[in-house]
Amino acid sequence: MEAKMGRFFESVGNFFSGGDNIPWCDRDIIAGCERELADAATEEQRNDSLMRLSWALVHSRHQDDVNRGISMIEASLDNSSSPLQTREKLYLLAVGSYRSDDYSKSRQLVERCLEIQPDWRQALSLKKAIEDKIAKDGLIGVGIATTAVGLLVGGIAAAVARKK
Repeated sequence: MEAKMGRFFESVGNFFSGGDNIPWCDRDIIAGCERELADAATEEQRNDSLMRLSWALVHSRHQDDVNRGISMIEASLDNSSSPLQTREKLYLLAVGSYRSDDYSKSRQLVERCLEIQPDWRQALSLKKAIEDKIAKDGLIGVGIATTAVGLLVGGIAAAVARKK
């Protein structure tokens, strides 16, 4: 019984906190990636460092970092050397859009990843997180609308009752 209650409270907590399995990144990791980029000696090292920095930025808890990461990836998307690299960049853009609460864009980008590799678990996991978030936001919207209608009807009923 206690285990069931624990799972129930965890699921309620995840519902309201938007729990997902997408990792977060701290600013100290971002700073390390920036140092690595500054120290890159070859073009290949620079490209690898840019990808790591982009990953760290879109996984940040700070919106300005996420926006910076999105801009970096968008600027480099046309320079992708392979479908695998394009897939990775589209995925990072999808994560950045998800972190920016742009779920429709995120879903669109993750669908493009899945066109390249339909069985990619990371993209499938992100797609599920996006769909869960959209469903949750829809439920909250319905709850707010229902509450507003209830308050309106209650106010009208109270006004009618007062007039009698």
